[in-house]
Amino acid sequence: MPAAKKKPGLYANIHAKQERIAKGSGETMNKPGSSGAPTKASFDQSKKTERKPVAKKSPAKKAPAKKSPR
Repeated sequence: MPAAKKKPGLYANIHAKQERIAKGSGETMNKPGSSGAPTKASFDQSKKTERKPVAKKSPAKKAPAKKSPR
């Protein structure tokens, strides 16, 4: 069975719409509570499935190159 494709999340959809609006698509964001706007339950569900930030690793320090005797 093929692996299911993962849908973009709530915040990805919101940011994508904001980008389209900024480029002049003529769309507007839905007002809170209006039909089609995310509900509080949607945001609560999104919070449960959020990805934890990955800690950045500091780059490994390289030892200075040794000069070979000639």
